[in-house]
Amino acid sequence: MLARAAGAHAGPVRVERTPGTFDKLIAGGDAIHAGDWRCSAGFNARNAKGEYFIVTAGHCTDGKPPWYTTSNHRTKIGKTVGSSFPGNDYGLIRYDNRSLKHPGTVNLYNGSSRDIKKAANAAVGQKVQRSVSTTGLRSGKVTGLNATVNYGGGDVVSGLVQTNVCAEPGDSGGALFSGTTALGLTSGGSGDCSSGGTTFFQPVKEALSKYKVNVY
Repeated sequence: MLARAAGAHAGPVRVERTPGTFDKLIAGGDAIHAGDWRCSAGFNARNAKGEYFIVTAGHCTDGKPPWYTTSNHRTKIGKTVGSSFPGNDYGLIRYDNRSLKHPGTVNLYNGSSRDIKKAANAAVGQKVQRSVSTTGLRSGKVTGLNATVNYGGGDVVSGLVQTNVCAEPGDSGGALFSGTTALGLTSGGSGDCSSGGTTFFQPVKEALSKYKVNVY
């Protein structure tokens, strides 16, 4: 069954059992809001027409809800215009509110930001950082590629980047990057930022290609 799920052209399949339960990291609070849940913005992107978007996790955008800047839903960001989950874990939110600024940066949670200039695929052993709304900026390294994660309830996502960076509820969708290069979108994991854990990321290049948008 595992070999069939991996595909006819896959290499050797390795099964790893990681302690804990994998969660999609959705919680109420701050950052980008839809309904009664909160996620983290990944990267700002734009298409050839000059339209602006947020790329984030697909389990956040599932159902294609509208998005807001705060939990009271007073300031609208825009509509979900693309969503893929399970299988993949990426979604696209359009900036319908033209009064909102959308710089091509990620928040470093120290009063500064990092300009993102390009996107690439991650490599095993690569040192990375991730910026998210619950736990801010954290560092770690890539420990695996092409991981398949079963979140339960039939929600299986494949092709993920595995890291030793911690994450907590509300971090979903947040940015994984190295220097000025976008790498991934926070999908889910186990553990927390007190005890550590394993976190998986949707490769961002796949999402950008699907929606024909680019970071800037």
